[in-house]
Amino acid sequence: MTQGGQSELGTHEVLNQPEPAGDRDLWRDDPVLRAAISKTDELATYGAALGRAELAEAARDANRYPPELRLFDRGGRRLDELHFHPAYHRFMQLSTAAGYQSIAWQGTGGHQAHAAMVYLASQVEPGHCCPLTMTNAAVPVLAQADLPGDWHGKALSRDYDPRVLPMAEKAGVTLGMAMTEKQGGSDVRANTTRAERDGAGWRLTGHKWFCSAPMSDGFLTLAQTDKGLTCFLVPWWLEDGRNGIQIQRLKDKLGNRSNGSAEIEYHRAFAWQVGGEGDGIRTIVEMVHHTRLDTAIAPAGLMRAALREAHHWIAHRSAFQKRLIDQPLMRAVMADLALDWQGSLMLGLEVARAFDGESDHDRSFARIGVALAKYIANKLCPLVVVEAMEVLGGMGYVEDTPLPMLYREAPLNGIWEGSGNVICLDVLRTLARDPLASEVLSARFEAAAGLDPGFAAAVRDHRARWKHGVPEAEARWFAERTALLLTAAALLQAGDPNAGAFLRTRLGGEHGRISGSMPQGMADAVLAQGFPFEG
Repeated sequence: MTQGGQSELGTHEVLNQPEPAGDRDLWRDDPVLRAAISKTDELATYGAALGRAELAEAARDANRYPPELRLFDRGGRRLDELHFHPAYHRFMQLSTAAGYQSIAWQGTGGHQAHAAMVYLASQVEPGHCCPLTMTNAAVPVLAQADLPGDWHGKALSRDYDPRVLPMAEKAGVTLGMAMTEKQGGSDVRANTTRAERDGAGWRLTGHKWFCSAPMSDGFLTLAQTDKGLTCFLVPWWLEDGRNGIQIQRLKDKLGNRSNGSAEIEYHRAFAWQVGGEGDGIRTIVEMVHHTRLDTAIAPAGLMRAALREAHHWIAHRSAFQKRLIDQPLMRAVMADLALDWQGSLMLGLEVARAFDGESDHDRSFARIGVALAKYIANKLCPLVVVEAMEVLGGMGYVEDTPLPMLYREAPLNGIWEGSGNVICLDVLRTLARDPLASEVLSARFEAAAGLDPGFAAAVRDHRARWKHGVPEAEARWFAERTALLLTAAALLQAGDPNAGAFLRTRLGGEHGRISGSMPQGMADAVLAQGFPFEG
């Protein structure tokens, strides 16, 4: 008998199958994270809690049993409620208490600590991150809004309260976002939802094609007034009963299954104006800016989780009389994937640090940096996850492992808050409109150029290629190279031992197009840093 179950099965003995990993500590066994960010009690406690084996099982339950839409009660009265599996509520309670949605604003470590929590949570159960990410991102918008009641304080609360009640009766609230409509997609200026004044508030009528976390207590949304697109907070409940929000259906999504996403309609739903009338995009862009940070760091968490599964497999399984981890080609694959994960994590944390800065340079770097980090991390994530899945062979394709869930999750953050083309065009617009954006990028490149001649040469080539500007058709190429340079700069300035390998393979041309294509001998040096993934 082993800890995983009975091995002697009569017809055969179970051999060469790795035992379950058991409890893990996601903070303690991640040397790259610990080297990049100062330890806080919140992070250490959160990482240890998330790594427990029982929570891995809870994560599977939360995704096997997605939320159920209950439109009506038994008597035919309209409900428009989602019923979640208890495992989902368990994650929401754990992360809320840890400060996922509040640590950036009132804890220790600021936005970098928040980014680390996103990274840690994404390794176990990414679906519950959505409502907490949006709540975190709504805080700076709510702080500037003149709203009745303590929406701002309740959003920062560490008490998870899933009850369907008016905000004033709850210990804590979550906030969602509903912007996208059928006809416009990313072009929210095409929105047709209308707002009409009603005393101190407004009444909204229209539809929203995507509403993430529809059981949130309120939604920041956009609607047209006579002065143009305006931002509103729509509460789910009013003091005298339900608001005019109706859920039409839940989206049948590829992944992120534990979290509900819906199509909704506003039927003269009451709302409060947030920001200036006609100034909706400028108002809500602050929320978008902060959610982008989470979509930039979450892929690093997904990559980390996938690589941990792959490493556990190759460390405990043999083929052709040799452990998989000792075979040179397998080591080349794992080392290459580790560089993608490590670079994504380091760049994401570097950008998060800028979110706490107060200078104009910090703010400019946060704007341009988060777009670049989001772009590169999300293009790499699906490739890393699928290679990790392949390491396990057929078992990687089976739901007994978390690899299928991670694979379904991998494309999401690249689509949310701006898909690839939207992000790359946003990078070009930012550089055109914000003179400081070019300055802060150049300053970071110059600071790192003195540390490595290969990096300095790569920067010169980059500038020469686009010295006359960047054509729109080359926006992806430009964004990719700029993001890779920023990543290399972050690794160099951190004194990371893998900076040289990253430079040679990502910027120096010593690399094929497929993962695992790298110079002989490099893998051992890479794997010595940040490995093993477990004790």
